Amino acid sequence: MTIPWLAPDQPFPPVDQALVSPNGLLAAGADLSVARLLAAYRRGIFPWFSEGDPVLWWSPDPRMVLRVDQLRVSRSLARLMRRGHWRVTADTAFDAVVGACAAPRGGAPGTWILPEMREAYGRLARQGAAHSVEVWEADELAGGLYGVAVGRMFFGESMFSRRSSASKVALAALVAQLARWEFELIDCQMSTPHLASLGAEEIPRAEFLAHVAQLVARPGVPGPWAFEAAEAPV
Repeated sequence: MTIPWLAPDQPFPPVDQALVSPNGLLAAGADLSVARLLAAYRRGIFPWFSEGDPVLWWSPDPRMVLRVDQLRVSRSLARLMRRGHWRVTADTAFDAVVGACAAPRGGAPGTWILPEMREAYGRLARQGAAHSVEVWEADELAGGLYGVAVGRMFFGESMFSRRSSASKVALAALVAQLARWEFELIDCQMSTPHLASLGAEEIPRAEFLAHVAQLVARPGVPGPWAFEAAEAPV
């Protein structure tokens, strides 16, 4: 089977036309404009491609999600958060967080967070739709994450740690704030053992899309975000 090549003004095809292998590949082409990216997220679609490839759009089945009330916090992580050694902020260093997420890891030769992706999500951040969470040790970034919020749905993109468990602290802080704002779900895209250990689970794409349709229709929380001072859920 082949996938459609999207012209700049062409809408996405129905997600049930996505390929089974590779799982969820839906379309190629178009651009990474703010309007195109927001249209994608509203339909449960995200871009992911390597250097030298065209823009590729995905909607895998099943979908990995973290329910805001299901975050699994270990005792060691709870102790780390209570210790107050690190400071957590939101939307204060978006470009630095994305840059850290883009850095090669574990000997990997490259990254999918290419310069055009960094520029595109920077535009989303300036529009108040993309957000970062920063974990600071003194004045240095220890870890963080970034993603996109549409309505009351958060679509996670990537996270990083320069200190052990720093990305988990960022996630716990994000979950705590999203719960206060009555968000219900975080999209984690693809399944990994690390995400599963934190309480994320796979659900059928149809169920995921039903959640997305409901949550993106709710009024959003304008950016830049600021986190309330409160302990993350334990």
